[in-house]
Amino acid sequence: MYEPIRTKSVHSTVDGPNPDFPHRSREEELDIQLAGHLAALLAVTDELRATQPSADLDTAAERLAEQVGRLRGGRTPIRASTSGRRERGTAALHRRAHALAGRALVVAASRADTAAAILAAERMDAHTAALGPRELASR
Repeated sequence: MYEPIRTKSVHSTVDGPNPDFPHRSREEELDIQLAGHLAALLAVTDELRATQPSADLDTAAERLAEQVGRLRGGRTPIRASTSGRRERGTAALHRRAHALAGRALVVAASRADTAAAILAAERMDAHTAALGPRELASR
């Protein structure tokens, strides 16, 4: 009724990993993902610093840059200037930062990175306080 398969499956990994294709471990993938979330949070933090300078945001930006550098093997993140960007409301920036910090917290928890998880949780709390619980929930 069915014809037997005569060729080897292209999806088979019987021969082992292909040396021509780079493979990453789960931890490496999580490091890349966490560094991306923290770098995006850093960019939003820099935007917030441009609209409403504060010592808290300055400290947060430095700590975020340190964590991104650590996750990227010592390479410091590129910091874009915010002078040419369109102005967004600070509430929208705080909501965006809160969402990014939440994503970073999830990834940091899954890879058991305590330092990044604490930083992300602190940033979530700071952006929640800046917005107020009602405004954050109305999103």
